[in-house]
Amino acid sequence: MAAADQIRQMVNFILQEAHEKANEIRVKTEHDFNLEKQTLVHEAKLAIQEDFAKKEKDREIQERIARSTEIGETRVKKMKIRDDLLNKLISDAGARCAVVARGQNYPQLLQKLIVQGLIKIEENEVVIFCRSEDVAVVEKILPAAVKEYVDILKRESGVTLSPVVTLNTDRSKDLQENTYGGVLLTALNGKIVCDNTMASRLNLVYEELLPSIRAILFPDEQ
Repeated sequence: MAAADQIRQMVNFILQEAHEKANEIRVKTEHDFNLEKQTLVHEAKLAIQEDFAKKEKDREIQERIARSTEIGETRVKKMKIRDDLLNKLISDAGARCAVVARGQNYPQLLQKLIVQGLIKIEENEVVIFCRSEDVAVVEKILPAAVKEYVDILKRESGVTLSPVVTLNTDRSKDLQENTYGGVLLTALNGKIVCDNTMASRLNLVYEELLPSIRAILFPDEQ
């Protein structure tokens, strides 16, 4: 009996150790599983957060791009409307110049433009260009314009000149209608040019007054 009891005790001891060992393995397995699960859950949360943050950033970028595009398109439309208005303004002014060119004082104006051009160009041999419809008027007032020019120089400098001022005879080179009238003076075979057309004078005035015009038409942009 003693031997049987010892054997039974040994068996019980072995079973107890096996049970404890199995319990340790189960506890460790559960711990490792829970730890791995927590790690996976944490990594999944981080991945979701990163994905959300990326999508949110992409959304913000797209919104900024869309907003910038909209602002750009609005600015372009605004600039086009402004430019159209300014072009309409200068076009209307050009139409008024054309009316002046049909007025009774136009010959006197042409004479003044020729004298101004001769003073500015400062050459002894000058060829004058004008519109086809102005040829007869220029031919008529040219001698008086040259005389006025000579008198001015003599009065201001004491020098008496004998300039050779002629009107262009090639009708294919006459000025276009969009010059609105006036004259163009050339010297040295076209190397020196003085544009004293109505369109040129209008553009000079327009450029000088453009800041004031913009301030009046577009006060919000100042």
